[in-house]
Amino acid sequence: MNLYFYHFQFYENVVLCSVKTKSILNKKILYAHLALLGANLIYGANHIIAKGIMPHKIGASAFVFLRILGAGLLFWTLKCFVKETVAKKDLGRLLICGILGVAANQLLFFHGLNLTSPIDASIIITAVPILVLIFSFFILKEKITSNKIAGIVLGATGATLLILSGSSESGTSSFLGNLFIFINACSYGLYLVLVKPLMKKYNTITVVSWVFLFGFVFMFPFGIGDALQTDFSSFTMHTYATVAFVIIGTTFLAYLFNIYALNNVSPSVNGSYIYLQPAISFIMVSIYAYWLGHEQYKEDIGWVKVLSCLLVFLGVFLISKQSKKKGIEKP
Repeated sequence: MNLYFYHFQFYENVVLCSVKTKSILNKKILYAHLALLGANLIYGANHIIAKGIMPHKIGASAFVFLRILGAGLLFWTLKCFVKETVAKKDLGRLLICGILGVAANQLLFFHGLNLTSPIDASIIITAVPILVLIFSFFILKEKITSNKIAGIVLGATGATLLILSGSSESGTSSFLGNLFIFINACSYGLYLVLVKPLMKKYNTITVVSWVFLFGFVFMFPFGIGDALQTDFSSFTMHTYATVAFVIIGTTFLAYLFNIYALNNVSPSVNGSYIYLQPAISFIMVSIYAYWLGHEQYKEDIGWVKVLSCLLVFLGVFLISKQSKKKGIEKP
């Protein structure tokens, strides 16, 4: 009787352990998705909040300089509590990630945003999931399923529709600004894929600290001149609040959220959340245009952009439906 009892107790413990492990994994996936949601809510709001003080208060390069410097100092402050050394062989990949994910990404984005509509910028950014899938296929050998392609292609159709009609759109839209945003999307998409292996090897704070350090080094020659010419005495409380939001929210917190999520979901899932940004930006621009009296944004809201937002919403729905069906996404 004791032998049967012990066998039963052993199998019961195995089952309980398995259920507990699955519960922990489910929680990690849930937190990863919440982190991605939070990051993209911040990014979506950032499109119009950051544009609100450029270029009359601060130039794009100077803004990027402050953004990378401020967030870099915050990350390295956290790094003081993480005793971890990076192998020399990984410094090259970290350097590339710093160029793509910080320097090129932010310089291109802010210069593009300075020239074009916040809605245009947020919709063009939806090209990132397509680029991530392509880069993941070649670099990480990640499989591309038909369901995932269907969701991404549908969402990307909205971005394509906007780009093709961009030259005829009125308002604050700009072809050159849109081009900068698209190149920014290419840079960020490749960064998401290249940084993934480093996430498995090192602490999140270690990776992001080094990425920002290398990013600052490569950004410095482009931003220092513009930063020194900025008239900080003309800054109002609103200007300082906007700069603080961009440094702490859009850069520090959003990067942490994204990099945490990469530990638990694939780069393509991470990229798919960017589809939320156009809707958030559309809502923000509508509020600015019709409730806060910013007349210049009224012409940014047209049927093409409405249709584009609807398409990307459908893309998010398909990708989310597929993820739920699969259950747990493997990193």
